[in-house]
Parts: sequence; structure tokens; C-alpha cells
Amino acid sequence: MIKLFTVFVLMLLTIALNAQKTNSFTVQQAVDYAKQNSVQVKNALLDYQVQKQTNREITSAAYPQLSANGNFQDFLVIPTSLLPGVITGGAPGTFIPVQFGTKYNATGGFDVNQLLFDGQVFVGLIARSRALEFYAKQTEITEEMINVNVQKIYYQLVVGKQQMTSIDANITRFEKLLADTKEIFKQGFAEKLDVDKVSVQLNNLQTEKIKIQSQLDAGNAGLKFLMNMPQKDFLILTDSITEEKIKTDLLAQDYKYEDRKEYQFLTIGKTLNEYNVRRFKLSKLPTLAAFGNYSQNAQRQTFDFFKGGQWFTTSLIGLRLSVPLFDGFARNSRIQKARLEVQRSNNNMEQLRSSIDNDVAQARLKITAAVVTMDNQKKNIELAEKVYNTTKIKYEQGLGNNQEIYNAQTELKVAQNNYYSALYDAIIAKIDYQKATGKL
Repeated sequence: MIKLFTVFVLMLLTIALNAQKTNSFTVQQAVDYAKQNSVQVKNALLDYQVQKQTNREITSAAYPQLSANGNFQDFLVIPTSLLPGVITGGAPGTFIPVQFGTKYNATGGFDVNQLLFDGQVFVGLIARSRALEFYAKQTEITEEMINVNVQKIYYQLVVGKQQMTSIDANITRFEKLLADTKEIFKQGFAEKLDVDKVSVQLNNLQTEKIKIQSQLDAGNAGLKFLMNMPQKDFLILTDSITEEKIKTDLLAQDYKYEDRKEYQFLTIGKTLNEYNVRRFKLSKLPTLAAFGNYSQNAQRQTFDFFKGGQWFTTSLIGLRLSVPLFDGFARNSRIQKARLEVQRSNNNMEQLRSSIDNDVAQARLKITAAVVTMDNQKKNIELAEKVYNTTKIKYEQGLGNNQEIYNAQTELKVAQNNYYSALYDAIIAKIDYQKATGKL
């Protein structure tokens, strides 16, 4: 029974592991995965598809409209008409009731209508491609937002992993120091208090490692949520951050408003508003349509339409001209409203230009300060490591005390934390700068 239970458990574990998937992603692969699976991007793409169907609906107005119709009437009482009595020699002012027609009447036919000119439909046909561009650009903006958020969380986790490496190195140092201090204590050259102090420092480092690992696990889950990746799957980050990577193509001196997707989006929106002005202006022009009809009808005293008999054909073609005369100034109101929307678009574009200038200026200041801070903190780590190593050698030679080692270790840990914070600030500042200049 124990063997069977063991086999059963192993089978369950195998099934569970097979259901899980391991993804080893660079930052670009993570961004691409998020773009393909994010619900926000999927909905933006659906908006694009909805507009495509709207365009087909607009296009249909320029095609012939064909419909079939049928009509059957059963006169329970045939309508009565009055004929003047004089036609049969009766007195003037008298009428003779007569009934015309048959009990059963059937009609079947086809109607066709073709729009020849309508200003609003004409503008709608022209604006179709711009409307698709509008929703395509909206999708690009959504993808860019996903790109920024994924990169920031990704690099936050990468920095956390690098920081974990330093903590492991610190733990290794203190484990060695604890072993050395215990040996010195056995030889009578150190107190039990010295051993306890080193143990406390080692415990603090191990606790800090657990805390950072918990934060990394939470961040990893958050990144999978943003990417719309199943939580049961494994996500391994393969990229790293270096000073050289941050400094490569750091500051581009030129930028154009047109590179920002938000600006492109507003430009397309303004064009669509201008099309609305044209559309409402052209609505004042006459509309012209052609129409035609072909039908057959039959009249019977008995219901024998499917047994032969004569059917009478009617056909016609014609033109319909509709000239708008007065609509209570509704068209003028629509034109003015569309012009105001164009003005609103101009105002929004002007505000966005100012915002882009501010974004670029702020991003340049931040990234410049972040890179200087990162370089300084890198030097501080090197100096702190030299101080710690020198202090440790002195302690091992009996020329120093463990308090100096504690201080040196504390300064090294502070320098490491400051460096990794500066490293993360620098990569985030670069992402913000690329976003501000439209180069992301």
C-alpha cells in the first residue's frame, strides 16, 4: 500500500509539473509576451476590429440596396365604391354602390435603390482610413504603456536579484568571521560577547535576505499579472543591468513632437473632427438617388395562385432628388459644434507640446543626476570593500577589534544599498527619457 501511495503521489506531481510552464525571458521578450496577452491590448485590438465593421457599414451606403417584397390580401368584404347615378340614367346627386376587385390579391416584386450623391456619405468614405488609424494608434499607446510598466518592474526585479547576490556575499563573509571569532574565543583572545555580536549581525543579514526574497517573489507575481501570464508558470528573468547599458545612447539632443504616439493620436483625432466639419457642410447639398421596381400581381376569386392563371407585370425606374430647405438651423449647429471640437483638438495639441517639452527637460535632469549618483555610489562600494578587507586583516592579526569590523560591514552594506538604489533610479530615468522623447 505504501508503494502504491508513493507511486500515486509521484504521478500527481508529474501531472502538476507538466501543467506548469517555464518561461526564460529577456526584457524584450517579456514586453512582447505582455503585448500579445494583455487584456488591455486585446480590448484595444477589438476596438480596431469594431471600427473595421463600422467602415464596412459606411461603405454599404454607396452600394445598391436590393430588397424583395411580397403582399397577400384576403378581402373578407370587398371595398365598395360609389358611382354617380347619372351614368345609368338616375337622378343627379344619387349614387350607385358597386364593388370592384377580387377576394384574393397577391403581389411580389423587387426594389432597388442606388445612392448617386450624398455629401455626408462621400466624406465618410474618405475618412474610413483615418478612423482605422485612430484606433490603431490607440492600440500602440496601450502597448507603449504596457512596455513601460513591464520594463520598470522587470528591472526592479533584476536589481533585487543583484542586491541578493551582495547579501549572499555578506552572509558568506560573516559566516567566515563567525568561525574565526569562535576559534579566537577558544584560544582565549576574544570574549563570548564578541561571538554573540557576530552572530547577531549574521542573523540580521539572513533576515534581510528572507525579506528581500519575499519582495522579489511578490514582484515576480505582479509582473506575471501585468503580462497576463498564469501564476502557476515559472518566470525567469535573463537580462541584467550594467552601467554601460544605461549609458549607451544616453541623451539624444533632438526630439520631435511627432515621435510621441499621444501626439500622433491627437493629430488623427483633429483630422477626424475636420472631416466632421466637411460632412455637416455638405449635408446642405441636395442628395440624388436612383430607384427601380419590378413586381407582378394577381387577382383571384378563389385561392389558386399556384395553379396557373395570369400574373400582371409592373416595372419602373426613376430618380429621387432631395433638396434640404430649412431644418430649424440644426445643420448650422452641428457645423459650429464640429468647429469647436477642432479648436479643442488644437488646444489639446498645444498643451501636449508643452507637456512633452517639460517631460523631456525633467527626464534629462533626472537621468543626469541618476548617472552621477550611480557612479559615485559605485566608487563608495569599492572604498567600503577596501576598508572592510583592511579592517578584517587587522582584526585577524590582533591589531583591531570586532567593533571596527561591524562598522566597516555596516558602511559596506549602506554603500551597496545606495548603489543598487541609484542603479534602479538610473535605468528608470532612462526609460522615462526614452518615453518622453518617443524613442522607447
